[in-house]
Amino acid sequence: MFDQQMARKAAETLGRVRREKPLIHNITNYVVMNYTANALLACGASPVMAHAPDEVEEMVSLSRALVLNIGAPAPHFLDSMLKAGKRANELKIPIVFDPVGAGATSLRTGSAKRLIHDLKISVVRGNASEVLSLTDEAYRPKGVDSAHSMEEAVGAAVKLAGELRLTVVITGEVDLVTDGERICRIFNGHALMRYVTGAGCTATALIGAFLAVNKDSVEAASMALAYFGLSGEKAASRATTPGSFQIALLDALYTTDERELLAGARIQT
Repeated sequence: MFDQQMARKAAETLGRVRREKPLIHNITNYVVMNYTANALLACGASPVMAHAPDEVEEMVSLSRALVLNIGAPAPHFLDSMLKAGKRANELKIPIVFDPVGAGATSLRTGSAKRLIHDLKISVVRGNASEVLSLTDEAYRPKGVDSAHSMEEAVGAAVKLAGELRLTVVITGEVDLVTDGERICRIFNGHALMRYVTGAGCTATALIGAFLAVNKDSVEAASMALAYFGLSGEKAASRATTPGSFQIALLDALYTTDERELLAGARIQT
């Protein structure tokens, strides 16, 4: 049922992240900045959280992936994202975009649509409602949470991926990754992950780390989600409430090794 070749590649890719320690440039929101930086460190990558418009082009030129997140939209953030993104495109540095809350307000929806159309983005990761909002504004999330199931958004994800020639990721109880032709489903994860602020944002950042060393965006996203979900399962075996689980998840990201990922990755292709 699950793809063992993908599990092997996932283990190999995690090993590469830890050996190469790629610098991941994040322009992200204040709510999750500390946690996502720690998650990248635990994974083995090297995070930098640089937002100033005067330095983002220089910083992204030193990086191997750029992660953009509109969780706290503001004009200077959008300007920085566009500047960094255009420089990343010039240097062929992959971009991962998280349209947090797209569909909830016109600012978020408009900012998300501008970024995906003005930049060449490798991966868009959102919940089902956020992905739906990028193709049809009639769909509205509940704040930044999803009001739709993954299966409701599959068609929109395939269409969006095909039209924009990028990979779309929908995270939820089961995660979906598609480039418009290939579709992967990832069955790793635990219910407690929904109670950790910024879990989705953390998934986006980890996709950036895997994409830095594996340029196949469908593979990189699927493997990163399997690793993140498996770490969530491991954390839940030790912590049963949200506060302790949040810390246990960071510990699990650090301790989950290639052997465990090979044995535990549940990726369906």
